[in-house]
Amino acid sequence: MTSIACATQTFDVVVIGGGPAGATAATDLARAGRSVLLLDRAGRIKPCGGAIPPRLVEEFAIPDTLIVARIKSARMISPSNRRVDMPIDAGAGNAGGFVGMVDREVFDEWLRERAAAVGATRRTGTFETFERGDDGVAQIRYLDAEGTAQVVRARAVVGADGARSAVAKQCIPGGDEVPCVFAYHEIVKSPEPGSKAADDFDPTRCDVIYRGKISPDFYGWVFPHGPHTSVGAGTMIKGFSVRTAVDQLRADAGLSGCETVRREGAPIPLKPLCKWDNDRDVVLAGDAAGVVAPASGEGIYYAMAGGRMAAEAVHEFLRTGDARALRSARKQFMAAHGRVFWILGLMQRFWYSSDKRREKFVSICRDPDVQQLTWQSYMHKKLVRSRPLAHVRIFFKDLGHLFGLLPAEKS
Repeated sequence: MTSIACATQTFDVVVIGGGPAGATAATDLARAGRSVLLLDRAGRIKPCGGAIPPRLVEEFAIPDTLIVARIKSARMISPSNRRVDMPIDAGAGNAGGFVGMVDREVFDEWLRERAAAVGATRRTGTFETFERGDDGVAQIRYLDAEGTAQVVRARAVVGADGARSAVAKQCIPGGDEVPCVFAYHEIVKSPEPGSKAADDFDPTRCDVIYRGKISPDFYGWVFPHGPHTSVGAGTMIKGFSVRTAVDQLRADAGLSGCETVRREGAPIPLKPLCKWDNDRDVVLAGDAAGVVAPASGEGIYYAMAGGRMAAEAVHEFLRTGDARALRSARKQFMAAHGRVFWILGLMQRFWYSSDKRREKFVSICRDPDVQQLTWQSYMHKKLVRSRPLAHVRIFFKDLGHLFGLLPAEKS
């Protein structure tokens, strides 16, 4: 290995990881006048369905050019192949609504470019170690694109380097204890209209497959992205072959003959860490903090929201010198989204535990109240409290299914 470059450059903040969380944190901190280094390793694309809700588009000023498809419905598919369509406009407040789909390769790079455009310094490199100089200032050691060891100093660090984060492991108590689903998907060319493969394919619909042979504890998906489609599955069960499951999923969906563009796999955390900061100068964001929604696996919005909250916490810490400000990132996030994560976690543990329960879960999705409240909560990223009678009806219907008092509906 070549010699280490002199550690002469000091940044207010080094953001490690250039996905949606890290790029958002870097953008906000640069806009606030902080000197920021955004460090991201080369060739990183996360396996992801690519769905973004309207709130994300508005809140983070995402241009229409990045939206490669507009999804108008979801189709839930049960173990027995029962199919339940959930149109987005099934209820007040969602008329004309859609879920945007993005290509993560293009989307993430656009976010990084935006950070650079507002003043962040971009470098390609792989984080190695977190150390401290004699003066106590953090030193980030990384390998650059040529494999040369480099060191920079940072008054504060945002760890946004994904699930099983190296920053979290080195800096945060319990940072190596995040339960993960291993997700794998294949990006294929979407079938041409009129082709045999397009017989059961709708470019404006996402399919979610709840079937034990596809995933024993999570789900499989077919998510159109305009010219391409993501076909994938996830599981926490060691030894279960998600590649075999995706082969089966492609066959079931009639997509076996579609050209494969690329294959990607990675762990996805499904529980927020109990602590996001080191009480001194480091805070986590995105997958590194564990902010992917249980049950749904949705992570882009929560990553960007967490990145923004981390940026606010770091900015306040740099302004005041009070490390307690770093705690506000997790506190603010859990106040806004903790209840949703708790409910989704309960749902995943119960409904995804067997094909018998998955069958009942898909049956519940037929209910108009369930569909309306699901979409309103997803689109606006908050629990809907305006229709208490609908919540009561859903509660008693759920009890009926839980105790077998209601049969699964027939197709």
